[in-house]
Amino acid sequence: MTITNYRIAVLLSGSGSNLQALIDARATGTLPAEIALVVCDRAAAYGIQRALSNNIPAIFAPLNRPRHGPSRAAWELQLADLINLFAVDLVLLSGFMRVLSASFLERCYAPVINQHPALLPDGGGENVTVDGITIPALRGAHVVADALRLGLPITGCTIHRATPIVDDGPILARASVPVLPGDDEAVLHERIKAEERRLIVEVVARLAGEAM
Repeated sequence: MTITNYRIAVLLSGSGSNLQALIDARATGTLPAEIALVVCDRAAAYGIQRALSNNIPAIFAPLNRPRHGPSRAAWELQLADLINLFAVDLVLLSGFMRVLSASFLERCYAPVINQHPALLPDGGGENVTVDGITIPALRGAHVVADALRLGLPITGCTIHRATPIVDDGPILARASVPVLPGDDEAVLHERIKAEERRLIVEVVARLAGEAM
């Protein structure tokens, strides 16, 4: 079957700069995909305003307390069911600051990919080698600060298939970013984000093309 309308859902918790990159690429014809849904778990996140101003359906789905146990499991299943209603072909975790369990991944009909602001290795592991340089694989929510704290010469970003293991799964694309003298967390993160925006458009366009 030929797919002529590749649909994606974007899950975010922040400003939505990667969402904007996808919106812009769609507008210029370089992204053969429709942004069918944006889901945000934080009411103040600007990403949801980007969606609404571009006439993209948006859902506010807060994770209320307690944020664990049965209430969290119910939230995940409801989130998967909402996404399934939009019949998307791909789910993108783009700065979505919630870890999603195996139950969510099983419930969600579409494959899920994640953006991570550090370099991750193929096949898991504790180290990653890029451009002939081997550095620790940084995982978790503070990897930009970790790169500076460890004095790494490079860092970067990775797009990978999401699995129940956090910041793991088959690698779809990576890009390295040098850590420069005088970098602070904000400056380094902005340079990583520039690569993330470029990379996510390339990956989604490639996946859309493969599905056609």
